[in-house]
Amino acid sequence: MVDTTLLASVELFQEFTPEELAQLAESSARRSLFRNDVIFTEGDEPAELFVVLSGRIAIANKSVDGRESMVALMERGDLFGEMGLFDGHGRSAEARALEPSEVLVFPYDPLRTTYEARPALLWDVVTLLANRIRTTDVALADSVFLDVTGRTAKRLLELAGDAEEFTLPITQEELAGMVGASRERVNKAIASFVRLGWIDQADRRYRIVKRDELERRAR
Repeated sequence: MVDTTLLASVELFQEFTPEELAQLAESSARRSLFRNDVIFTEGDEPAELFVVLSGRIAIANKSVDGRESMVALMERGDLFGEMGLFDGHGRSAEARALEPSEVLVFPYDPLRTTYEARPALLWDVVTLLANRIRTTDVALADSVFLDVTGRTAKRLLELAGDAEEFTLPITQEELAGMVGASRERVNKAIASFVRLGWIDQADRRYRIVKRDELERRAR
């Protein structure tokens, strides 16, 4: 049985009653994933949404020539795959495991039943989707107003969080996909940060030395 404590912390389920959470947990299934396992691809017919139990999931779009743009990085407690529940259209992106991961899978039908019985819960859906739009607006603004070096600084700060030392949880190629540039240009930006003394780097291990300079460059 899934621990409903985790479900209660998920943005979409925070206003569910204990009984509704229990019913939701009963309808769910666990799925274990290896690195690079694809959960769904762009255009797939949707029937389920997912919550990350462990590991990391990339939400990405791919161009016709195979280039990838990572639009979101999902970690424990994050929810994805919900859009098809409300618009009925195909998947808008691909979801892929970046490392060994476990997700909870929730069929749409029991959720639809809950929302139809208590429509007030849909306000949480509005909040979730509004936050998604805000995130997209920020990403679009970054692509217009920040150069590759600025976007690289911003992504490193996001991945570090409040920590001064961290291990990059994705490959250099995947980081380039998040930045929206080639791996070579992202590596060049990181090398410039090292040269300036803003960060120390050893393989995938990073230490932020001058956070204020990185933050200034990310604006």
